[in-house]
Amino acid sequence: MGETHLARRRRLAALVAGHDADALLVTRLVNVRYLTGLDSSRAALLVPAEGPAVLATDARYAGTAEQVCPELPIVVDRLVTEALTARAAADGHRRLGFEAHDITVEHHATLAANAEVELTPLGHLVEELRLVKDEEEIALLREACAITDRAFAAVLPEIRAGVTERAVAIALERAMVDFGAERPAFESIVASGPNGAVPHHRPGGRELQTGDLVTMDFGALYGGYHADMTRTVAIGEPAAWQRDVYDLVHRAQRAGIGAAMPGAETKAVDGAARDVIKAAGHGDAFPHGLGHGVGLEIHEAPLMGYDKTGKLMDRVPITAEPGVYLTGRGGVRIEDTLVVRPGGPELLTTTTKDLLVL
Repeated sequence: MGETHLARRRRLAALVAGHDADALLVTRLVNVRYLTGLDSSRAALLVPAEGPAVLATDARYAGTAEQVCPELPIVVDRLVTEALTARAAADGHRRLGFEAHDITVEHHATLAANAEVELTPLGHLVEELRLVKDEEEIALLREACAITDRAFAAVLPEIRAGVTERAVAIALERAMVDFGAERPAFESIVASGPNGAVPHHRPGGRELQTGDLVTMDFGALYGGYHADMTRTVAIGEPAAWQRDVYDLVHRAQRAGIGAAMPGAETKAVDGAARDVIKAAGHGDAFPHGLGHGVGLEIHEAPLMGYDKTGKLMDRVPITAEPGVYLTGRGGVRIEDTLVVRPGGPELLTTTTKDLLVL
């Protein structure tokens, strides 16, 4: 992906030039990875408006950096930001942009006290580039989602009365790794019975019981990209209210997915699903946004909620995850990862959304 990373850096350089800066100091590790391919715990990247970028990392990652991005000059120094700030001054850059959402006030003060450059915040330039994915990224997401689907299918026979929430979560995570995931994309959620009323319940020792709805929110990490899927199943024949709530959430999700088109306002996409739930009298039981972007992070732009702004674009991966949570009774959430496309969304998670009775 060397050419891909080079193209990304060139697009960023054009943005830097457009902000009247000489260079940008990229310090968010996920952004460094996006621009270079290097996945490390200590790295930074200097991206000039003109000329080649310079990567800094410490001695632990120097060899990896040489293998992953041999086209880049590499500065080996434990103080990566200080080293690149000095490099910027030495290269004649006078106005150096930085990621103010990443550098702390204390760190900024240290850099400013020792730098021979003017430090200026440049906003979320790299995140703007990351918003729209290229087809290589979408292919990695597609495989992460396929692993997630396969893991769920493999674990389904183990989901039964008497098994604990934690055991189900462990089984899902083990299956994802067995099918090729680097690791789970996030801490898996398994919420049974009344615990299903807590959207981010942590799986514990409660045993699944006949009559429970069980909500499972999980995903695989593959090639650095995060899958996100939620399915709710019934243990034994569901009660009428459980089927009603499940059908309501399913209809709401279909409405939200149907509205996810290029050019759609994120607030309107959320509203398409939210209005279905409100009309059924459960508006207060849907307390979170409809979804979020996914990629190198599990939660990234765009965010879809009743108070969010922005528009969807072609090749933007998002989740659609409406839910209804009834205190003391349980809840239902259904979630898919999809890619916004001109002809309609491409679903990356394909497990059936029919209510499974186990």
